[in-house]
Amino acid sequence: MRGFYIGRFQPYHDGHHRMVTEIAEEVDELVVGIGSAGNSHTTRNPFTAGERIMMVTKAVEDVDIPTYVVPIEDLDRNAVWVGHVQSMTPKFDVAYSNNPLVVRLFREAGVDVRQSPMFQRDVLEGTEIRERLVTGGDWESLVPGAVVDTIHEVDGVERIRQISETDASS
Repeated sequence: MRGFYIGRFQPYHDGHHRMVTEIAEEVDELVVGIGSAGNSHTTRNPFTAGERIMMVTKAVEDVDIPTYVVPIEDLDRNAVWVGHVQSMTPKFDVAYSNNPLVVRLFREAGVDVRQSPMFQRDVLEGTEIRERLVTGGDWESLVPGAVVDTIHEVDGVERIRQISETDASS
């Protein structure tokens, strides 16, 4: 059985990784969708799809099932979104999400959807991690080591700090 898990992963963090490891116990293969793939270089979406693919691919190397990381560009038509996702990914049997809209869209399309509890959502949340990147707080303890390496490799800390200054003055 192949599962599908989608997120923006801005950045991929330990909560996402915990979800992936739990999904890996239920499926034989996993497709990870990089949502909003066309968005980057903003405070909400600082990393490119390619950078997020690197983050996830490196972070899931320790997961014991085949994992495919696929970029999914936004489609501003919810009624056809599931078909768009399915056209961009290998066929999957079950989708995993806690996003209410995503859950509804998959269910309306007849896709089996499973939810899981959030893990330490008070700190394992993209907005919190991005804020720590901007302010110099401890973000490295909240993401897998491979993600720390990728963010440093792409000069992501400096990027989000510069972007946040630009956003604040506009």
